[in-house]
Amino acid sequence: MDERSTRPESEPVDAPATPDRTGSRSAAGHAPGDGHATGPADPAGQDRAAVRERAEAVLRELAGPSAVLREDQWRAIEALVVDHRRALVVQRTGWGKSAVYFIATALLRSAGAGPTVIVSPLLALMRNQVDSASRAGIHARTINSANPQEWDEIQAEVAAGAVDILLVSPERLNNPDFRDQVLPKLAASTGLLVVDEAHCISDWGHDFRPDYRRLRTMLADLAPGVPVLATTATANARVTADVADQLGTGAPDGSGGPPADRTALVLRGPLDRESLSLGVLSLPDPAHRLAWLADHLAELPGSGIVYTLTVAAADEVTAFLRSRGYPVASYSGRTEDAERRSAEADLLANRVKALVATSALGMGFDKPDLGFVVHLGSPGSPIAYYQQVGRAGRGVDRAEVLLLPGREDEAIWRYFASLGFPPEEQVRRTIDALAEAGRPLSTGALEARVDLRRNRLETMLKVLDVDGAVRKVRGGWESTGRPWAYDAPRYAKVAAAREAEQQAMREYAASAGCRMEFLRRQLDDPEAVPCGRCDNCAGPAHGPEVSAEALAAARAALGRPGAEFEPRRLWPTGMDALGVPLKGRIPAGEQAETGRALGRLSDIGWGTRLRTLLAESAPDGPVPAEVVDALVSVLADWARGPGGWAGPEGPDGTRLARPVGVVTMASATRPQLVESLGARIAAVGRLPLLGRIEYAAGRPPHGPRSNSAQRLHSLAGTLVVTEELGATLAAAGGPVLLVDDLVDSGWTVTVAARLLRRAGATGVLPLVLALQA
Repeated sequence: MDERSTRPESEPVDAPATPDRTGSRSAAGHAPGDGHATGPADPAGQDRAAVRERAEAVLRELAGPSAVLREDQWRAIEALVVDHRRALVVQRTGWGKSAVYFIATALLRSAGAGPTVIVSPLLALMRNQVDSASRAGIHARTINSANPQEWDEIQAEVAAGAVDILLVSPERLNNPDFRDQVLPKLAASTGLLVVDEAHCISDWGHDFRPDYRRLRTMLADLAPGVPVLATTATANARVTADVADQLGTGAPDGSGGPPADRTALVLRGPLDRESLSLGVLSLPDPAHRLAWLADHLAELPGSGIVYTLTVAAADEVTAFLRSRGYPVASYSGRTEDAERRSAEADLLANRVKALVATSALGMGFDKPDLGFVVHLGSPGSPIAYYQQVGRAGRGVDRAEVLLLPGREDEAIWRYFASLGFPPEEQVRRTIDALAEAGRPLSTGALEARVDLRRNRLETMLKVLDVDGAVRKVRGGWESTGRPWAYDAPRYAKVAAAREAEQQAMREYAASAGCRMEFLRRQLDDPEAVPCGRCDNCAGPAHGPEVSAEALAAARAALGRPGAEFEPRRLWPTGMDALGVPLKGRIPAGEQAETGRALGRLSDIGWGTRLRTLLAESAPDGPVPAEVVDALVSVLADWARGPGGWAGPEGPDGTRLARPVGVVTMASATRPQLVESLGARIAAVGRLPLLGRIEYAAGRPPHGPRSNSAQRLHSLAGTLVVTEELGATLAAAGGPVLLVDDLVDSGWTVTVAARLLRRAGATGVLPLVLALQA
């Protein structure tokens, strides 16, 4: 809990001096108090003044003897504890939303109510909430993907009444066992349901999670009179309305709407963050941005967060800043849970200057004295940006917020946009495949029937589950047989909203007006006015200058080529259904070795150049000399490194044999690029160019295939080793370098390696220009 949110109302920092400054508005336009007088007993027999006194007493226990409830904190607590209503609180980060549900929990539990259930989206948020509750004397437990070994114990504690607050991840709501066995009992015994970071429930919000919509089921099953609280700091008017609708809290319309006790008290406050000083610094390229960080990170106050748009960028920036002597740690969706906990603890204790993080570190991470947030690259939404910068300045008078946009941001936005809801044909095919199977199908088995990548397929299935068309059960997914309509107009509007948000971020970066006012207007804050603190209001706090030394170091770091990638070890499931008799583990004698690439397309170094070279619109032609030189250095490092053919033995005591030649892949889109690359590598390495893996009858794979099963199906029988190449391989009797332009799914290299090994190559060493991710 943020103690700043509970300072006395007379203090000027962050807390309004009078109720009139809260800017709060109820859904029905009621005045503060929602029509209830604070005084004598209400219809339920509770004295509102006495309840408020008890609430203030709990607050003082939580935050100190001088703490006073904000007027809207009391209004929310009153709605929950006295009126047993539903409330939606949209207030800025640091306002004290967690205080509302901690105090409401304490009061409801003292009156004999069941435990509070909080639906929380992120592990970092859950850990913060458990710690805060413990400090307040409230026993909180959490059920999430990181602690499955504790679930039975926790559920027993809940049943015994020993848990005051249970935090669950939204994904748990649709786990079959949890949904069918635990959720009904929770719904029957819950004393208060809290939906934290409630913008996640809206597909108009910046972090849409279909699992959140499963809350509809829990809401419908709640006992009469159980209060519900939804909270968020980042919801514009459209998201607010959609959240209210998703939670079933819309205002009654007199024609079958929800009963009065299920309508929402909507409390929206002004979204200014008086401690934040916003700025934008436009620099020429990634090297200048890294150099700026190297020169100026020490000048930024306290410790903070450096946000990047991709995992690869987070790792690159972390490595560079460490090389410049900064204590920093990387934090992303790929970071192991134990490493995340350690990184969070180091930041909270100021043992690191910064966490270099993706959006995985976002909602709910609570460090009141966080001194700065720097973004290397623009998020695709001003709402997401406001949420992330809101990590800073919660318990200090001034915090620095700086955006360093890059030209590569647009490509990253396009990639994330490509992950939207699939076209109707693919959705219908998924529903039909489940219906035809007549039994549950795993996601892997569905991949053999539906051409969608795993993460996109899983997200689509969750939406269909919420819509009632499919159902998750033990063993996978099954069709419900219920009619389902493809809401094309809504999906188009969502896509258009995303594009509008991206345009807003372009305008934010280029704006000559107040930065905070711009963000507040994007969040539909009617009280948005110039802040007087940002770079456009008060003048820039930082200039673009970088030292020659830092710039040279940044260019060297970003120009350093090389990335490893592991070969595929297992065939996809369900290939029999596609007529491809491959399953289980790929035999060791048919696998490729760990490969090397010049870089990843998501890198901020070589990725920028490789994206240009390999773009769909880029003309085919010979490989540029600088690219060849860089890839040759990758090859040389590979040879001289541990386990290489010219280096010391690897950790397992083995060493690769020197390749006896180069083989290229046939390419339907960039044949000149790949052939020239193979020829140059062969010439520099003084190796023979042995030949090329061809398409059968000159036929490339039929169309783009986006998941493993479909991609393998398109390749099976399509790639061939010619008789001439086969004879050459048998005569050469050694490993070969396999040269290609791009590795995406990895199945082209896998199939090619199997063919080459079967034709006589004793090993296959993949060497490519780029990795997709």
